[in-house]
Amino acid sequence: MVNEATGKPRVGIPYRTRKEELASDRSRYDLYVNAVRQAGGEPVEVSLGLSASDLADLARVLDGFVLPGSPSDVNPALYNASRHPKCADPDPDRERTDFALLQHAFGDQKPVLAICYGIQSLNVFLGGSLVQDITSELHSGIQHEWVGRKQGQPEPFHSIGVEPGSQLFKLAQTREVQVNSSHHQSVLKLGRGLRAAALAIDGVVEAIEWSGDSNQVLGIQWHPERMVESDILARALFESLVQAASKVAQGSVSDRT
Repeated sequence: MVNEATGKPRVGIPYRTRKEELASDRSRYDLYVNAVRQAGGEPVEVSLGLSASDLADLARVLDGFVLPGSPSDVNPALYNASRHPKCADPDPDRERTDFALLQHAFGDQKPVLAICYGIQSLNVFLGGSLVQDITSELHSGIQHEWVGRKQGQPEPFHSIGVEPGSQLFKLAQTREVQVNSSHHQSVLKLGRGLRAAALAIDGVVEAIEWSGDSNQVLGIQWHPERMVESDILARALFESLVQAASKVAQGSVSDRT
């Protein structure tokens, strides 16, 4: 539902973790908020402590969703797997919130941009599974995880191949792009209705998108929220999400008039 005072579509963004929300730790969360605002949307914070009914009420007045990254990992029990020793603790409140928002987004044809943890959450929601630790399971030569972050080492980048004809290709306008990398898990088996939109040279899935209908649902493994000032594709990802949300908002206004 468009904000009638600003004319901007409302884009819901759940907190990264319940722990960060309770501690008012917004240092990384605000990157997503600012990226949506810069793209022309009105970011709406989604608490991970909402009841099911309050969450459903909020979802109904939102026009699109950004599912952000998280230091947590999706509970392997949700995709019928045993927990790997390097799998991080899950955040049940984040899982519950993501799944409720995704249920609504698919039911009401609202766009989604799912980032890092978000792509993994999206894939599991649709019945897919995950690689729980890329380094030990795939023995990749690519540095996907930002292992030296706490020591101030620079964020790693690597190239990915974008599938022609995909939603992502329409935004990237090229077969190869450089992305920043900060993850140790990735998509394994694709969830129902999803297709791979980009791969790293080691075969790791870097982007997925919904193919079940015309709704715009895109999951990416990198972090465009950290590159919106310097990267054209990063800006395009948020702008495309906001544009799709605007169409939803305009439809909501038409339904009331």
